[in-house]
Amino acid sequence: MRTAMIVVVALAAVVIVDLIFGLLVRRVARGRYRWLLEPLRQACRRPAAAVLLAAALHYALPLGPAGWQRHLRHVVLVALIVAGAWLVIKALHVAEALAFSRLPGDVATSRRVRRARTQIRPVRRLTVAVVTIVAIGLILITFRPVRLFGISVLTSAGVVGALIGLSARTALGNAFAGIQVAFADGLHVDDVLVVDGEWGRVEEVKLTNVVIRLWDERTLILPTTYFTERPFQNWTRNVSRVVGKIQIHVDHTADLDDLRREARRLVESSPLWDRSQWVLQMVDSTPQTAVIQVQASAADGASAWDLRCDLREGLVAYLRDHHPQWLPRTRSQYQP
Repeated sequence: MRTAMIVVVALAAVVIVDLIFGLLVRRVARGRYRWLLEPLRQACRRPAAAVLLAAALHYALPLGPAGWQRHLRHVVLVALIVAGAWLVIKALHVAEALAFSRLPGDVATSRRVRRARTQIRPVRRLTVAVVTIVAIGLILITFRPVRLFGISVLTSAGVVGALIGLSARTALGNAFAGIQVAFADGLHVDDVLVVDGEWGRVEEVKLTNVVIRLWDERTLILPTTYFTERPFQNWTRNVSRVVGKIQIHVDHTADLDDLRREARRLVESSPLWDRSQWVLQMVDSTPQTAVIQVQASAADGASAWDLRCDLREGLVAYLRDHHPQWLPRTRSQYQP
């Protein structure tokens, strides 16, 4: 009977505290802190109520030497630890969402914003993992037969630490590599990379892998250790602008000034060009052809790819329709 009364009183106290806290938050949230307090209350309402209820029950239940009340108190303590970890994890998710919401939406134009987005998510995931491990260790400590086991989990030492290190060596290596990638400033979310001859945009940097959206909408997922152990190209590390280039083989008799005028017309008429730079040059020659290269800048990787395709198509069509004699030819000399 007494235990039932304790449960009822604890539930009533939780409801009252939640109502009072909600009123206070709504009153304070009318001002400058609304963006912080309102999402925090909405996300943490249930775990906070669970923490208050478990704490009230644990405090109100009597300390008996034995019997079912002692076991009930132990269950309530475990529930309190779980609820506390739940509350902290929810708060971390809210902090991440609020941090992203305070960043500008156009992340492609700001290197600092891309770096911030790259660093926030791995830190939150690592913190969640730490909170989970601490909660598991605290729960194990409450059981006398496995108390030392729980202490070893908390301190990451002893046999448990060795077993975790051996069994999860690859996962831990990727996790630490993810932190290194996030803070080494080598790549950021929305950067344009060239990896093994494939280019794409970084969609997400996780603790254990990096997700890259390739130019043809395929998804390339690589372990984070790849970016700490192997070289890769980052086209947008310092700026978001990308310079695309195309190469065309033409006959040695081709007039480069004429081709340069046509290339200029194509570049300047394209909405994909960012009005920054472009150039047409002869970069190589073979016994049969001259190699013409056109470079033009675009706002991002996707625009640069489309601009390259448009320029290649336009120049080939110009050669075919107006100067077919400038197309590559194989010459032979006949001597009777």
